[in-house]
Amino acid sequence: MNMGMCLPCLGGAADDVVVTPDPDTRRRQLAEAAEKRQKETAYRGVKNPEAVERKRKKNEETEKQAMTTSVSGGGGLKWQVG
Repeated sequence: MNMGMCLPCLGGAADDVVVTPDPDTRRRQLAEAAEKRQKETAYRGVKNPEAVERKRKKNEETEKQAMTTSVSGGGGLKWQVG
């Protein structure tokens, strides 16, 4: 049997090769995909993710404001010695 007999079968194999992108592009694509997956899992079952995000930010601002008010205003716990 001649080895040249198999070569015509493999003639189109070069067209099927997928070119792998350079490492930086690949890393960026993987990071974007991971970010997308995290967003999807974070808001799973939530009908309006924008409203949830607005509410979360509002709560953070309220907490931050309360922290700065209690520190600078002298409010909060008071010591009693007696």
